[in-house]
Amino acid sequence: MVKFLELVNSNELVLVDFHAEWCGPCKTLAPILKSVKNEFGSQLKIVKIDIDRNQGFSTKMKVKGVPTLVLFQKGKQVWRESGVIPKNQLSSLIANYIGK
Repeated sequence: MVKFLELVNSNELVLVDFHAEWCGPCKTLAPILKSVKNEFGSQLKIVKIDIDRNQGFSTKMKVKGVPTLVLFQKGKQVWRESGVIPKNQLSSLIANYIGK
């Protein structure tokens, strides 16, 4: 929890992917996230959190379904969405926060 808070409170843009091993849509989202990471490189940090291994934390973050993506900028949640997001939509959204 402390490391997570340090990470999201940094100056980095952090995208958190709440997922589960058994989740089909999570498997669909994985290559999209990899492509987005390749596109933005060091401008974006992506953190994957397995909800089954981190049940207490997932509950605290009010994750009701997977996949759930949460974007943090300077410690504040700036965007949240559940479900699979098309790459172009996710890239466009992240680009809006780069350099802010």
